[in-house]
Amino acid sequence: MAKGRLIRILDATSVAKAGVHEKKNNGLWRMHCAFDLEREQFDFLEITDQGEAELIDRVPVVPGEIRIGDRALMHAERIAKVTAQDGDVGGRAPWKNVRWLDVNGKAFDLIGHLKSCREEVIETPVWLGLKKGEPLKMRLIALRKSEAATQEARRKINKEAKAKGKQVQPETLIAAGFIILVTSLDQEEFPSGTVLKLYRMRWRIELAFKRLKSLIGLRAPPAKDPRIAKPWILAHFPIALVTEPLSQELGVSPH
Repeated sequence: MAKGRLIRILDATSVAKAGVHEKKNNGLWRMHCAFDLEREQFDFLEITDQGEAELIDRVPVVPGEIRIGDRALMHAERIAKVTAQDGDVGGRAPWKNVRWLDVNGKAFDLIGHLKSCREEVIETPVWLGLKKGEPLKMRLIALRKSEAATQEARRKINKEAKAKGKQVQPETLIAAGFIILVTSLDQEEFPSGTVLKLYRMRWRIELAFKRLKSLIGLRAPPAKDPRIAKPWILAHFPIALVTEPLSQELGVSPH
């Protein structure tokens, strides 16, 4: 599926900071991780507080790698930094707050395109506008959700908007009917079905996070001082490196 290339899944997890003040203000320690899919191991970790966002280019690039991320990571400027270092990116993209462009550099009507297509899997070349430099050429791949999944997604969107006293945009409800991905991977080498399979492998890092917290016991550190809290968090990851290769043998919740 990966043609012998390194696949890294990027994601972050968090634990609460110690102290009454931090708890009142939702203070967090955030662990930015890369997960080597073939070896079933974390191969990068950076610990920050809640003030630092998840970034697709936070992890040093290994030339030729494929890195998979979710919406929080898929920003055009950051993707461009990865591809400039001979890395490829694939992941879920937000429909708005992106400068979608067509081959002529004009605005691309993503929602209109999704509405006009009837295929289960929609693919088209797109360009992402950057603040500086030439637009970034990518592939747009959209998978149509089932009717039940679409209705559930729309129900959640409407519920959240009502709780916040906001009006839902019609375009948001249309986009809720699709899983929208962008990728820099070559179309001949990695057809749309393969890209979708790669994206679905994100659950592997989610399982790794679950093992980290439920089996290895990672939780909020007992100290407020970063000089103690960060090493306390870090100490759990060597245990993960030892146990992750055994995860299939042991299962997610061994006795």
